Amino acid sequence: MARLAKYEVLEKMTGTGIVPVFFNADIQVAEKVVKACWEGGVRAFEFANRGDGALDIFKELHAFASRECPGLILGAGTVIDAPTASMYIAAGAEFIVSPSTREDVVRLCNLHGVACIPGCGSVTEICNALEMGCDMVKIFPAGSVGGPKFVKDVLAPLPWVKIMATGSVEPSEENLKAWAAAGTACVGMGSKLFPKEDIEQERWDDISGRCRKSLEYFDK
Repeated sequence: MARLAKYEVLEKMTGTGIVPVFFNADIQVAEKVVKACWEGGVRAFEFANRGDGALDIFKELHAFASRECPGLILGAGTVIDAPTASMYIAAGAEFIVSPSTREDVVRLCNLHGVACIPGCGSVTEICNALEMGCDMVKIFPAGSVGGPKFVKDVLAPLPWVKIMATGSVEPSEENLKAWAAAGTACVGMGSKLFPKEDIEQERWDDISGRCRKSLEYFDK
């Protein structure tokens, strides 16, 4: 399958608005979560590089999503160096997300035409990322750097910046509407989108329903 162009990937992420962030060492659980999110309307999913064997799990998950979830793009998160980014890109990652801004990761992604979304915590870091060629930045941890007000304040002088917020994002109407109203392009959401008890009890429909509601709340 041909890789999407960077602008197409970013359009899908911002068009949907909600990007689940997830890791599980059990491929069957990972598949169920991805499918539940897809059925709930999600079209971009970030698999976090957070455990032993994560790359092998990603490869299987990418094959599964290609078969079972038409229109879904799968990216890799928690990527902190260029060699790791290279391996995930080779495995089919459509975008790379990092908790920090590293020039080696950005350059590697640009070389391969893959969207790179680096973590930033200040206006200086955001501007540095833009100069490196990033078309979207991730504010992280979003709640700690100022929440929706930080996004609004950044966009006042830099209205062209696409911002993804991750950290302190919740699937509630109040929280998601606040991020959307501030001008956030999309949000990354982890465990609160798929609580541990839902996974343990295999309540996949509940996860799908939570995704649908979240997409409604974040409607910009």
